[in-house]
Amino acid sequence: MTEKIISTERMETLADVFGSLDENLRVIESEFSVKVFDRDSTLRVIGEAEDVNAAVSVIESLMSIAVRGSVITAAETKYIAGLAKSGDRDKITDFINGDVVCVTAKGKPIKAKTLGQKKYAETIQRETITLAVGPAGTGKTYLAVASAVTAFRAKKINRIILTRPAVEAGERLGFLPGDLQSKVDPYLRPLYDALFDMFGAENYQKYLDKGYIEVAPLAYMRGRTLDDSFIILDEAQNTSREQMKMFLTRLGANSKAVITGDVTQIDLPPDKVSGLKDASKVLKGVPGIGIVNLTGADVVRHPLVQLIIAAYEKRSQGK
Repeated sequence: MTEKIISTERMETLADVFGSLDENLRVIESEFSVKVFDRDSTLRVIGEAEDVNAAVSVIESLMSIAVRGSVITAAETKYIAGLAKSGDRDKITDFINGDVVCVTAKGKPIKAKTLGQKKYAETIQRETITLAVGPAGTGKTYLAVASAVTAFRAKKINRIILTRPAVEAGERLGFLPGDLQSKVDPYLRPLYDALFDMFGAENYQKYLDKGYIEVAPLAYMRGRTLDDSFIILDEAQNTSREQMKMFLTRLGANSKAVITGDVTQIDLPPDKVSGLKDASKVLKGVPGIGIVNLTGADVVRHPLVQLIIAAYEKRSQGK
């Protein structure tokens, strides 16, 4: 058995590392089969040498994150533990040093929570059009909105445009009650929630009233040229080839677009090809367009979501 000691002068740092009800500590002990004891600002990690070394690297990484004021979740702890198990400590450093994408209305910094998300955020910054393909819970929509808000605050663009195909209504929203806004609200709720976080409800409504934020179903994009805008097309797996081409050709001067979707959740008729799947193949290698594939490892919702995604992937592969 091997024992290593970690010391800190700030008790609150250890409290942040341990997490609510010591849930992060339990993750570390479970992942590496070690025991961690806390006494007088000192941690003792006991177990087999290789496991102890890996556990210590995770704890020190979490301490670096905690010092910056970030809240550490059990899911993040498990993710960093996975990186340590892979033996590539440089990936942990890359993860910790990820830049802040945006700051919410309440002052909370928004950062990539996985290396896949970090690559996604960097691609949005670098490319004019970004296609993000991945399962639910990988932060596709939230990080896209965070990037849009950052560009808006920096006055790089004048408008944020949110759109989504209303497949359940066949893009024919007329039978729904109310005006256009109330008709599309159910389809764009995830985008609204993210904008409320970033701007706050009051600023969001003010920007909406002034036209700085625009929300519309995909069908309403036809015939327009979108200049000085950050456009987010969400749930793009439910676009047809024709709709995707129409959307991509709306891009105007000084604009940026992010297209997100999950190709395992296509609601189109069997004879229709998903515009997102098609575009991912057709546009591969085109300058100015970045394609990011997120996986179950990038899921940042409840840890059970990762297991659910893995179970469905296993069935789809006939295992």
